[in-house]
Amino acid sequence: MNYTAEAPAVWDPAFAGADDCMLTSDQCVIQGQHYFVKGLIEIPVIDTDDVFSWGVWVSLSRENFSRAADLWDRPGREAENPYFGWLTTDLPVYSPTTLNLKTNVHTRPVGERPSVELEPTEHPLAVEQRTGISMDRLREIAAAVLHSSSGEQR
Repeated sequence: MNYTAEAPAVWDPAFAGADDCMLTSDQCVIQGQHYFVKGLIEIPVIDTDDVFSWGVWVSLSRENFSRAADLWDRPGREAENPYFGWLTTDLPVYSPTTLNLKTNVHTRPVGERPSVELEPTEHPLAVEQRTGISMDRLREIAAAVLHSSSGEQR
């Protein structure tokens, strides 16, 4: 019930190994100027207890990224205020693009990915996060992602 992006949309494989770039499963820095964390956009599945989630990348300010990194392994980090960020994952099953949607990143207990809350707009992804999706919509998303070369099932 989770699909994830390997890297932010702006990541180029040529960055790998550069001194000012880093890509891990949770954090990314590009050219020492752009900072990203990975989180989950969770969408309730209507009439079930299930939640579908997108593993996405969100850009943070240098200050917020540094703060999140400082607290990464610290118990109690979930008490931190949310960080503003921009969605930097293009989820191809949505139109218009999901790139650059406004978000709030909510830190969770150590070992759990942050929760990504979208600004409550009329964008289809934001609407689905607020209202949930049907099992038919979940099957539609699964079929689209499984047939795309950019989706990785988790």
